Amino acid sequence: MGSRHYSIGMDMWSIGCIFAEMASKRPLFPGDSEIDEIFQIFRILGTPTEETWPSVTSLPDYKPSFPKWQAQSLKELLPKLCPDGIDLISKMLIYDPSRRITAKQALLHPYFNDVEY
Repeated sequence: MGSRHYSIGMDMWSIGCIFAEMASKRPLFPGDSEIDEIFQIFRILGTPTEETWPSVTSLPDYKPSFPKWQAQSLKELLPKLCPDGIDLISKMLIYDPSRRITAKQALLHPYFNDVEY
């Protein structure tokens, strides 16, 4: 949305997208242009609001005229993924980077309980 500030939360978003693609064997947000990519995200996660992403309306690329979509169920989009996997992806794809799961929290997530490292 035009944020000029990098954060590790951006990397977690990317990991969430990759994780979803690995689980479904297809991109979660298959856009063919920047605006199409944004709208693909909105169609699946819902159009962001001040409630889901405080200060989103003040980001440089936010437009009040964006279509308003409701979030879809990730469980329906990723039916082969277990509930813990759905929960982890949903925490990686939270709009607000400050509320997104951290890498350390992700490693401690129940999805990885049976993984030995």
